[in-house]
Amino acid sequence: MMNNIQSILMVRPSSFRMNSETATNNYFQKHTNFTDKQVLEKACLEFDNLVNQLRSNGIPVNVFQDDLDHDTPDSVFPNNWISFHSNHRIAIYPMYANNRRLERNDKVLKFIESKGVIIDLINDYSDAENHNLFLEGTGSMVLDRVNKKSYCSISARTSENLIEEFCEEFDYMPIVFKSYQTIDNERKLIYHTNVMMCVANNYSIICLDSIDSESDKQIVLKSLRDDNKDVIEISESQLNSFAGNTIELVYENNSFLVMSSQAYKSLSLDQINKIEKFSKIIQSNVETIENCGGGSVRCMIAEVFN
Repeated sequence: MMNNIQSILMVRPSSFRMNSETATNNYFQKHTNFTDKQVLEKACLEFDNLVNQLRSNGIPVNVFQDDLDHDTPDSVFPNNWISFHSNHRIAIYPMYANNRRLERNDKVLKFIESKGVIIDLINDYSDAENHNLFLEGTGSMVLDRVNKKSYCSISARTSENLIEEFCEEFDYMPIVFKSYQTIDNERKLIYHTNVMMCVANNYSIICLDSIDSESDKQIVLKSLRDDNKDVIEISESQLNSFAGNTIELVYENNSFLVMSSQAYKSLSLDQINKIEKFSKIIQSNVETIENCGGGSVRCMIAEVFN
């Protein structure tokens, strides 16, 4: 069974820059020598190029132009605050950084409804912020929507209590573990699950080296293999190039794997061949967004199901 999207939602940034509030535990963010104005210009160009690439492959993209009502440097990553589900249902999520909470915006909902997307039911978890509990959407949870499994790497942004609540309400089975990256010779928790793994219909791209616990690793592997997925393993250096931050989009039963040019360049020919058995690869350069935002192509896309 293929899980076809209706369209995707992307948010074109208005004040993109390195967000100091998220840099505390997002080790992918880097300082650059560009001014904020230059960073925004580069990010908008990268954003537009990615949208054009997607559209040229026939994928319907709904682009919401962020406004300057709030200072939202990370609004280009909408998948962290909203997810769309079948039966006209959406979820709204609690965010770790104060300034990211401003991204939750009724204007976006009205915009997506104006594109023919029906929203009947909203599960809003944002109140959990008052208890310092966070769950940043499909950054925190990599959803296998066909097999109804939610892969979740615990971090400051991903609360186990909220995973259980989401999984109960949306009828998913939680696969919970911890994943790490090496920063200054120390193992630090990876901030979002979707940078270390991607789950597609027929395969999974995953950095198993980031899961330090052998028992956790075996649980994740068994779950993927039980669903007959080819496991395409990536190294930690490929993870750092955002090779895990990729997304399969299935539209009209055609499978595309969308990734950044940096991610694509980090892959071996063997890995590319394994992916291309199932999906056409779409790649686009988003290096400014990756460096300043600490997220890549997957974070920029909210899949719309209706």
